[in-house]
Parts: sequence; C-alpha cells; structure tokens
Amino acid sequence: MNFKKQFKEGLITNNPVLVQVLGMCSAMAITTSFMNGLGMGVSVLIILTLSNIVIAAIRKVVPDKIRIAMFIVVIAGFVTCVDLLLQAFLPDVANSLGVFIPLIVVNCIILGRAESFSYKNGVLASAVDGICQGIGYTAVLMIMSIVRELLGAGTFGAGLLGPEAKGIQILPAQFPAGMLTMPVGGFLVLGCLIAAMQWALAKSKKKEESK
Repeated sequence: MNFKKQFKEGLITNNPVLVQVLGMCSAMAITTSFMNGLGMGVSVLIILTLSNIVIAAIRKVVPDKIRIAMFIVVIAGFVTCVDLLLQAFLPDVANSLGVFIPLIVVNCIILGRAESFSYKNGVLASAVDGICQGIGYTAVLMIMSIVRELLGAGTFGAGLLGPEAKGIQILPAQFPAGMLTMPVGGFLVLGCLIAAMQWALAKSKKKEESK
C-alpha cells in the first residue's frame, strides 16, 4: 500500500470527477453554496470509506455472482445511516441536499471503487482508497461551490450560520452573474475544471517524457 500514491490518485491523477468523470449529476446539481458542497462531499467521503472497508472485509465469503447486489446492500445501509444522522442533527443541510443523499446508493464513484478496488484489496488499503477518493470528490465540490456562490451570488458561506443566513457579501450586488447558480452554471464551471485538469495532466506527462 502506497498512501502517497493513493492520495495523489484520488486528488489529481485519478480524481473521481475531473478524470474518471463520475458523480457528475450531484456535482452540478448541489454546488450552489458552500454548505451544500461541504455536506455532500463529507457524506460521500464517509459512505465511500465505510463501504470500502466492509466490502473488503467480506469479499472472500460473498459469491462473485451476487457481488453487485452485495455492494448495493452495504452502500444503502450506510446511506440510510448518514441520511438519518443529517436529518437529526443537520436538518437544514438534509433539506437542502434533498434527494441527492438517498441517490448516493447508486453513485458511480462508490460502486466503481467497490468493483475496481475494495473487492480486490485488503481492508486497510480499501479504507485509504475510500478516504483519498472521497477527499478528491469533496475538493472538487468545494471549488465548484465557492466559484458558483461567489461569482453567481456574490456571497460566501450562505447557510453556514443558519438556514436564513445569506452569507458574507463579497461582491457588490450588480456584479455577480446569476447564471452560474443555475444548472447551466454547473456545466460551465465543471467543464472549465475538467479542461484545466486535463491540461495540467497533459503538461505533466509531456514534461516527464522529455526528461
């Protein structure tokens, strides 16, 4: 197990959103405010890590033919726990994220890591993979949320201090481009981030080949 390599893959070279292009729906739909991005990112990180651990622990006793069903059952159990905890302790965040928390059950990132990594590796390596991939996903959501909230609404931290809190006004009301808080804004911001990541990876690869 190489923690440094796994962390680099999760954050940069194999980022679940910018490189693997997974979890696109939630990435574009809920990243309109800082709290939404943070809530969704942390939820996926927790569910991904715990699911990886359990799947890796029981992989040798589960028949290969029913592995997908087993993945769904394990992931659904943790999604239910996280959903209930959010409703109990952070009801405003739960209401804001809405149906996207239950939909984590079929999130391609979690199913993909279960199939490609945790079902083939040990518990410790799977736990690290879940944490690293979760951090990579959360980082992208945080960047998108900050950009869309700041440039789309001119504020930062809406909902951070309460459900009615509008956040800190950073830009004068006449400057923000409200389009960025709409679905099309999610496509634009995510497209720019993917393009930037691909450019950086291509440049890094070209630099390594020239050595």
